[in-house]
Amino acid sequence: MTEMLQLTGHKDQLFNETVRQQLDNWISKYPPGQPQSAVIPCLHILQNVHEGWLSEGLMRALADYLGIPAISVFEVATFYTMFELKPVGQHKISLCTNISCQLCGSQDIARRIQKKLGIGFGQTTADGKFTLKEVECLGACVGAPMLLLDHDYHEHLTEEKIDALLDGVK
Repeated sequence: MTEMLQLTGHKDQLFNETVRQQLDNWISKYPPGQPQSAVIPCLHILQNVHEGWLSEGLMRALADYLGIPAISVFEVATFYTMFELKPVGQHKISLCTNISCQLCGSQDIARRIQKKLGIGFGQTTADGKFTLKEVECLGACVGAPMLLLDHDYHEHLTEEKIDALLDGVK
């Protein structure tokens, strides 16, 4: 559920109190005067409270909150595949198709997911339940082929595991 977030105004009024506390917690972990160091964790927080994606207004508000140029936030958000810049389904499937996963059958896994959900990479099911995304590497080559469903890794995938995984998603 999307929380109502204040995206304009004074720094002390941006977002909401709960979000500001989460952002401040991360900002405090970095050296004083280097708020740009907290951009990635702050983007994760904002994406999580905004139905899994980052709007331009949200990123501009974060830049204002951190006191850095908006381009510094945009650069990070557009570089990393973990950030979504448009609405996504209720559950996001990020399937690794890099070399390790490809050698272990990620193409078969991709075909199974696409057939089962009726969507291709970059698409969302008609009911808005799933978005399928192709990603380069999720850093778990030892478990190839693998995917990330929302925030959980699923490794050593087979077509049977895909069926069970997708059927088990509420």
